[in-house]
This record gives sequence, C-alpha cells and structure tokens, in this order.
Amino acid sequence: MPPEAPARLRVVSWNVNGLRAAVRKGFLDFLETSEADVVGIQELRALPEQLPDDARAPQGWHAVFNPAERKGYSGVALFSRQPPTKVATGLGVAEYDVEGRLLIAHFGRFAIANVYFPKGSGKDRDNSRVPYKLGFYRTLFERLQKLRRRGPVLVMGDYNTAHTEIDLARPRTNTKTSGFLPEERAELSRWLDAGWSDTFRRQHPEEAGHYTWWRQWGNARADNVGWRIDYVLASPSAQRRIDQAFIWPQVQGSDHCPVGCDLTV
Repeated sequence: MPPEAPARLRVVSWNVNGLRAAVRKGFLDFLETSEADVVGIQELRALPEQLPDDARAPQGWHAVFNPAERKGYSGVALFSRQPPTKVATGLGVAEYDVEGRLLIAHFGRFAIANVYFPKGSGKDRDNSRVPYKLGFYRTLFERLQKLRRRGPVLVMGDYNTAHTEIDLARPRTNTKTSGFLPEERAELSRWLDAGWSDTFRRQHPEEAGHYTWWRQWGNARADNVGWRIDYVLASPSAQRRIDQAFIWPQVQGSDHCPVGCDLTV
C-alpha cells in the first residue's frame, strides 16, 4: 500500500477584541469558513461561563480557555478540531498569570502557544508598562526555548510590537510609542536571532502595506494606516513544515484581522 500523504494543518490567530462581541459579529461563522484546524484568540474579555453556549462549546470543536482574573480584560482561548493531548497555562509568575495571557496546547510532540503579549503604554499612555511587557517577553522566551527541544513549536498571537519600519504605516511618528520602541523591537529581534522565524515576513520579505491592526477611528482601516503586530513565529523544526503564511485583512469583526499559516505534519 502507498504511504499516507502528509496531513495539512491550518493554524489561525485572531485578537477578537472581546469574544462575546465577536460572536455577535459572526465569529462562529468564521470558525466554519476559515477551514482552520486550530484557532487561537486573544482578548477573550470574558469568563467561560459568561459566554453563550455555542461559543463556549462550538459544535465540532474542542475549546480551552484561560481568562484573566479581572473581569472583562485580556484572556486567551483555543479552538481545535482535535482535542490537545496536553494543555498548559501560565508561566508560574503570578503577576503575569493573573492576566490570562498564555495557553500552550500540545498535539503529540507538536506544540502551539497562543499568546496575548502585554501592551507597554499603560493606562495613561506614558509607556509605564514597558518593563512589565519586556519581563513577560523574556520569561516566555525561556519557557519556549526549552519547549522547542521536544518538538516543533508555533507561537501565535498579538505581540503588540511592530518589528521594523515596514511593519507599520507611519514609523517616523511612532518612535516614542509603545509597540515601536527600540527596546521592544530589540526584544523581538532577540527571538529571531535565536532561530524563531517570522513565518509571514519570511515569505514576504520586502512587501510593505501588510498590517493586522488599525485604529478604530479616522478611517484608518479603509486607508490601510495600520500596524503588523500579530504574528505566527515558528521554531526551526516547525518552520520546515510551513507551506504558506497569510494575513486576512478582509475579515471584519475586530480592530485586528486574523493571521495564520498552513503546514504539513
């Protein structure tokens, strides 16, 4: 008998800016039409018991949630066609774990980390949370460096950082804005220097105008004045499996759009 063909896997990440609101805007239809096998969302902004039944347990999907302790804030969730063999949440650091920013799903040796990285701007837009943000980055980095020794790893989510000038429409006016500060960009560079691949930029190295987040005022999305801050990073062994990486700006329902990749497993 001929050997079985490699399986295709589609992984999608989307900051939905509140799952309850996203459901009202068609999120469950998106789950079905995306042809995804795994969908990770960020900014859950709800406890599981606050969700409608069809969002808490969509037909044909296995759902896992890691909400923040603070109601209406942060949180991540992961929907998958097949149940994970193991799920981990948290970094073992209370100041990070209370915000519900991490969910690692294992599918055998293959692992997918769904992450909502902190903003650095702070409530007064004074960049006061940059140390917290960088601390989260560094703590997670150490966790993932160990994890990738065991098998392929994807790290998807809202990184809240535009890496280079090509990743935002107006770099010159944002050099002092959290999300494009030199120290934030340098931290993301450290990940890439350590062997993690930016799956989309690897396939589209010089293409400008690809963004994943737009301000909700001033016609920013229609004019494509945005930032690329949502990524799927791949460990070296995962990158070898990547067939296609994509951004779906046509998908509405949030101030972010979905990103993802297709791979063979």
